[in-house]
Amino acid sequence: MEVFENIRRRRTIRDFKPDPVPDDVVHRILQAARWAPSSSNTQPWHFIVVRNPDTIAELGSICTQGTFIGQAPLAIAVVMGETRRPQLDAGRALQQMELVAWSEGLGTCFVGIRGEQQDQVKTLLGIPEDMELITVLPFGYRIMRPAGTGTPRKPMSEITHGERFGEELTFAD
Repeated sequence: MEVFENIRRRRTIRDFKPDPVPDDVVHRILQAARWAPSSSNTQPWHFIVVRNPDTIAELGSICTQGTFIGQAPLAIAVVMGETRRPQLDAGRALQQMELVAWSEGLGTCFVGIRGEQQDQVKTLLGIPEDMELITVLPFGYRIMRPAGTGTPRKPMSEITHGERFGEELTFAD
């Protein structure tokens, strides 16, 4: 799939088919994350691939904002080592994982994990205390809901500026 079209069509998915995700697809998703840029090329990320249905179900019960994790055939925890910009570096890797997954027919949804849930997930997955758990991404072949108009986006004129904030951005014909 062409990159721009992939970006335009990607949607957040919370419903997954039970079909397992093949190793080669998981490998491509992880390669996309590995190739993401990072601050000073520190590559501070670690990715925990979870396929055990019991562990995935437990993740779904712990992560109350993402109980749908429990229905996915695959989950990948994104963990950051020491870095000055863990969210920025993780975000770059996450986006690349999402786009490759989408191009392979899979979907995912970012799940926020906070407070006590963080500690529970870290214990379950054996994540060292000094590392930061960013998210657990569920992956699976997507179950698409009936097509609508897509996710609305603000007009370009509301979010772009030319030269200075508040100035209209124009393009030459």
